[in-house]
Amino acid sequence: MNTNEFTLDQLGTVSRGRSRHRPRDAAFLYGGAYPFVQTGDVKRAGLYLREYDQTYSEAGLAQSKLWPEGTLCITIAANIAETSILGIKACFPDSIIGFSADPEKADVRFMKYLFDAVLKVRYQSFTQGATQDNLSQSKLLSIRFSVPDLADQKELADILSSYDDLIENNRRRMALLERAAQELYREWFVRLRYPGYEKTKIVDGIPEGWSARALGEIAEITMGQSPKSTYYNEIGDGLPFHQGVTDFGNRFPSQRVYCTVENRMATPGDLLFSVRAPVGRINITLDKVVIGRGIAAIRSNRDQQSLLFYALKSHFFREDMLGVGAIFAAIKKQDLYDVRLPRASDEVTYRFMDLIEPVDSKIKKLHLMIESLTQARDLLLPRLMSGELAVRQLQ
Repeated sequence: MNTNEFTLDQLGTVSRGRSRHRPRDAAFLYGGAYPFVQTGDVKRAGLYLREYDQTYSEAGLAQSKLWPEGTLCITIAANIAETSILGIKACFPDSIIGFSADPEKADVRFMKYLFDAVLKVRYQSFTQGATQDNLSQSKLLSIRFSVPDLADQKELADILSSYDDLIENNRRRMALLERAAQELYREWFVRLRYPGYEKTKIVDGIPEGWSARALGEIAEITMGQSPKSTYYNEIGDGLPFHQGVTDFGNRFPSQRVYCTVENRMATPGDLLFSVRAPVGRINITLDKVVIGRGIAAIRSNRDQQSLLFYALKSHFFREDMLGVGAIFAAIKKQDLYDVRLPRASDEVTYRFMDLIEPVDSKIKKLHLMIESLTQARDLLLPRLMSGELAVRQLQ
């Protein structure tokens, strides 16, 4: 496969995101019809970005810009060197650079994979206390990429995107199951329309046999504590380490940073709860992990982990939103212990658990399938890019 070297601006147009208003968290900028994509949205996205946590108003749009579908988003701050292609029209801040491929020179899918193969290794040094090699627009434009001709780009992109199509399909299935589970919780425990509710007396505003219980009464809570950064690494030495939400996904975290000191721990199945902004972001760990000061590990003391997960997701739905800031900058240990959640009758609780645990099991299986597909794609990516593996060998 023949390649030539190009800078990014020789393959299309490059422009930095805009968010000119100060302060950036002014409330009037938000809540409108225009998607406002942030670095965390890019990190969580797959090949195409269609989901986001915040929107701009007309005033927000006026001090920004609406980028078209097909723009490659490249993060240069916070979550550095993450990429995704806009599947929608969207605004984004100056922590993201937009690349629009010249259709006669570059396939945007190929460029996304090229960035994943070249830039992630180069720029994603761990951020939890270590010095990070920042990625600026000028630095990005100084890099020369080895790029094959357009026909070869399209062939490579077709092969790699077939993995992403399967990954995206599983993500959609996960999202549907997640929404159905959260809606079931809200229907039963927020709207109080659980099976048999018509025959239940309401006493002091809650169904008879129900109560409000403090989180500290119904769960074991471990507040994180951060070891010195000298114990961190990215070579897999020790146990996975989570300081905050940097590596949180929609439900399960990814493992990137490791720690050789076993300090405060979370065990498989524990809820990882962010106690610093954004307060209330929740993931479920599938591994034994070390937790830093930005995280608390929570486990039900009644073997009702699924119920506890949806209860906390419902309680902290506002704080879990990105954009103009969380209600709390941080939550203290006692504040977390004092969070009050509904405790239903045993009959309602057990019926909910019987319905929800199989759903959670399906979500976990889909997540593991996504991980397997992602690993296969990422192993294939450098071999195709280097020419070690020819496209025709996969056809």
